[in-house]
Amino acid sequence: MTSELIFVGLGLSGTDGMTVKALNALKECDKIYAEFYTSLLIGTKVEELEEVIGKKIKVLYRAQVEENDDIIRDALEMRVGFVTAGDTMSATTHVDLRIQAAEAGIPVRLFNGITIFSACPTVFGLQNYKFGRAVTLPFIEQGYHPKSPYDHIMQNKKMGLHTMILLDIHADEMKYMTAHEAIEWLMLGEEKWQEGLIDDKTILCVASQVGSPNEKIFARYPQDLLKMDLGEPLFTLVLPGNLHFMEQYALVKFAGAPEDIIEDE
Repeated sequence: MTSELIFVGLGLSGTDGMTVKALNALKECDKIYAEFYTSLLIGTKVEELEEVIGKKIKVLYRAQVEENDDIIRDALEMRVGFVTAGDTMSATTHVDLRIQAAEAGIPVRLFNGITIFSACPTVFGLQNYKFGRAVTLPFIEQGYHPKSPYDHIMQNKKMGLHTMILLDIHADEMKYMTAHEAIEWLMLGEEKWQEGLIDDKTILCVASQVGSPNEKIFARYPQDLLKMDLGEPLFTLVLPGNLHFMEQYALVKFAGAPEDIIEDE
């Protein structure tokens, strides 16, 4: 058997989100592993993937990827596929696995997939190069409300940069933070720290299930968003920085932002 480790990003939703090259490579694999904690493949069951690829898939928890050597051990003796939603190299856990393969002398092939980091700016018509550091909001539990996400978003805002805001997942309970919870997280943070991150006239962008047939996008003021049905998880938020006039028009036309965000030239 051929020793090889093949990384495949499946894209954002469905069994048809991966490239044709990626699908053909997976069909050649002797064994396929998957990890869906880092990112969920929207609206798709593992059984559906198995049917399309024509092979069984062993789903691992993130800890199994990080702590076990099953994948590397198998890839020393056979062609192994490792699949995730989005793009496999968007998570440090998977980069570490690739490093382990290199250290073990295992040939690697990488098939990139569409990721939220490129798709979210695209659906809103925002310019990718104007995004600063992405931030993840953790659930507020037992009074735990860390200031660091607020600070990172604030740093981006001071530089005029947009911030992509990812929302927490409890994998054990399959619980996903909602857009409403995320907006309330930001508003509570502003109440506590009062550094001017967000107010009633701050435009927030909310995207639901990007890349799927159920995709929804909104750009509104916080209080308006809290009154709306914003769709189903997975959600991604964007707090825009300084908007180019083309971005202003895009948010109005694509996401229903109030027209008063368009500044007169």
